[in-house]
Amino acid sequence: MDFNPFTLSGKTILVTGASSGIGRATAIVCARMGARVVLSGRNTEALVETKSMLELSDKQEFHAIISADLALDEGVKRLVEECPVLDGCVSDAGVGKMSPIRFINREDLERVYSINTFSHIMLTKELVKRKKLNKLASIVYVASISGYSNTTVANAIYGTSKSALASYVKYAALELASRGIRCNSVHPGRIETPLIMNDKLTENDIKRDIELYPLKRYGQPEEVAYQIVYLLSNASAWVTGSQFVIDGGRSLN
Repeated sequence: MDFNPFTLSGKTILVTGASSGIGRATAIVCARMGARVVLSGRNTEALVETKSMLELSDKQEFHAIISADLALDEGVKRLVEECPVLDGCVSDAGVGKMSPIRFINREDLERVYSINTFSHIMLTKELVKRKKLNKLASIVYVASISGYSNTTVANAIYGTSKSALASYVKYAALELASRGIRCNSVHPGRIETPLIMNDKLTENDIKRDIELYPLKRYGQPEEVAYQIVYLLSNASAWVTGSQFVIDGGRSLN
């Protein structure tokens, strides 16, 4: 008899930020674990590429794409309106921004917070309000160790936006527990995705940074996806309001 508490067979999972990086890897792993996946992001062409990578079992319905800009309330509402009822949601929309404190401006703050913090809050609100979450559904929010314990120079905007998200998850977990809905966050260290590649870091900067990781490398998107799948599955049925650090030991230094 087969026994796999980590299976997502029969579940419908929404993955935002699915056009690349952790979101794309999570969508791929969810499909491999048997889920029907709803892909969302701003780049329709990239979402189509992600969809082409998804497996489809005989028991699955077709995977779906819903393009939306979650920085806008209208985009959040349209996504939720078009969404089927969900068993899980991976809230992964995010954007990076490095800036020394003396160069911080309101425009950058509003742009980063609107995506990294506000979009997650408003998405949860609309999913609950429109009853698009099944009882015992699981929401997983992708935060960062920058919003958990790791502070670095010129990363205040990004780090505080993720700190705010991590704090929100606790409130959501408490309030939605009466509905059987679980809310947890994952906090990756540096993952090899387009988000961390920017002109602020030189090759030497990256080499020095990697030395701070006991495992001496950055993570891969699928290594975060495996933790997310656990939180979406019935194997984590008694887990809510928790923060999971996935950083190759970086927080130890």
